[in-house]
Amino acid sequence: MRIVFMGTPEFAVPSLEALLKSDDHVVGVVTQPDRPKGRGQDVVPSPVKVLCQREGIPLLQPLKMKDPAFLEALRQWNPDVIAVAAFGRILPPVVLSLPPRGCINVHGSLLPKYRGAGPIQWAIIRGEQETGITTMLMDEGMDTGAMLLQERVAIRSDDTAGTLAPRLAEVGGRLLVETLRRLKAGTLTPQPQDHSQATMAPILKKEDGLIDWRLPATEIANRVRGLSPWPGAYTWKGGDRWVLWRVAVADNAQVAEPGTVTKVTKDRIEVATGQGTLHLIEIQPSNSRRMTAMQYLTGHRLADGARFGAGP
Repeated sequence: MRIVFMGTPEFAVPSLEALLKSDDHVVGVVTQPDRPKGRGQDVVPSPVKVLCQREGIPLLQPLKMKDPAFLEALRQWNPDVIAVAAFGRILPPVVLSLPPRGCINVHGSLLPKYRGAGPIQWAIIRGEQETGITTMLMDEGMDTGAMLLQERVAIRSDDTAGTLAPRLAEVGGRLLVETLRRLKAGTLTPQPQDHSQATMAPILKKEDGLIDWRLPATEIANRVRGLSPWPGAYTWKGGDRWVLWRVAVADNAQVAEPGTVTKVTKDRIEVATGQGTLHLIEIQPSNSRRMTAMQYLTGHRLADGARFGAGP
């Protein structure tokens, strides 16, 4: 089959690599325009673009999906199917209807759960112990199309979004190739989603990282894992903004006002929450590097009764 691939971040790379190793022919790739990134705001290409340049694959980076020149170039590629993985743009009907075998999406959840742009992060934040990959036929809705294949993936207790995403991405590449193989063989029947069971995973914002110490320690710990590495969970100690990179629920719950430091030793900081106590393991105060609690306490004084809160 002639395939056009659409994808942008690291999550999409294993899917494109799997297609390139398959019996099908990737005739072109569409990715988002180069964007400013990092503190220096240097303009950098997407990981998918880097792969395309290395492999010499024809590439398009449209500013608008309805751009007539882009649509004509897409038609000239004459794809049988469009494969999509974390492209980051909504496909208009004119694109969805272009390939005769449709547009197939690789989604990072077990649909209909966690529809939207942040399925991996929200699955961890909600305390799920299992997630997975779904391939589906795209329609005009947000991840509402008929499902083709699913594969389950366990979420480890120490997983962050940053450690879980690569595992899911590898599964996604393998499942995409298997989906195309079975579609060609005529052995795959699309299954409609049960929309009554749908949950949403909206795109994350920096504000989602603000810790609410009134929540139970378990919920805060899940949020820290789900928001790592981006946008990062954070709290305030006076006028100092702390990013919390790694935490754990402490065994010895102390009763105190949520956000209050209940115990400080040479290598340990414990904070009261709405239910239970949180052990801060790895932190990053403002204008400092990422460090363990012990490294911080080596050079700073922190006393029992200090407070973390929602603002400076």
